[in-house]
Amino acid sequence: MHKSEQQSRLRFIDFILYWEGKIQNKQLVAQFGVSRQQAWQDLQRYAELYPANLQPVVPNKAYRASTSFRPMLHTPDIDHYLRWVQNPACFEQAGEATPGNSATLQLPPRQVSASLIRVLVQALREQQRVEVDYVSLTNPDREGRIISPHTLINTGLRWHLRGWCEKHREYRDFVLSHFRGAAELLGPAEKTGADDAAWHTEITLHLVPDRRLSPEQQAVLAHDYQMHNGQLHLTTRAALAQYLLQQMQVNVKTLDAIPEAQQLELANLHDVKPWLFS
Repeated sequence: MHKSEQQSRLRFIDFILYWEGKIQNKQLVAQFGVSRQQAWQDLQRYAELYPANLQPVVPNKAYRASTSFRPMLHTPDIDHYLRWVQNPACFEQAGEATPGNSATLQLPPRQVSASLIRVLVQALREQQRVEVDYVSLTNPDREGRIISPHTLINTGLRWHLRGWCEKHREYRDFVLSHFRGAAELLGPAEKTGADDAAWHTEITLHLVPDRRLSPEQQAVLAHDYQMHNGQLHLTTRAALAQYLLQQMQVNVKTLDAIPEAQQLELANLHDVKPWLFS
């Protein structure tokens, strides 16, 4: 067995212990397709290398992170962990080198504690209610919320947790970095993602070049976005329409005074508006 393969599994153990606080050999089996015996040997090897990081739980062949746990084989990155939660196959893709003749923008990380994320992800996976403090720009004072999360959303700029909000009696998106304090599980969810109409409704955005642009300028945009008959059709979940428009830099409330800055308009605003944030 290649040392690099075992090193990858040891790094995964380090990764899961940091973000989830415990690990079982079945997680290694699921992630790497190894035997349960090999998975247990990997856990024992990690314990030999970093004994201060672990608290064994023998009956179910699991280990818990110690209170003094320090990541030894990976650099904690909330974006990497949440991408892995969405798609476990992406574990080894994080941190891949960028070719020397290209560059990728690195956005500043949002601060979210591992202990808080641990409970929120558990609530998500197990369809539980969770109580946690939340702040926002409109209400910067900490306020307790009870939510039943069903999906993690990456908008390209930040992560959101979508779920049922008991205070407002509707499905809402919560910015992950706006949660505060400790989270507490409260039992089975009141409502699940199956009841979220905006999540299960698909709509199509009809984007066109800003009509104030010259025909030649509109042709440039039509070519850039591979438009057909002067329109770009983007189908999305209704709950994500606002984020997609933001990524496309389409302002549906006010036109930029400079059409070269606006570039695109939403042609079917009347159909889409009911699904946008107020």
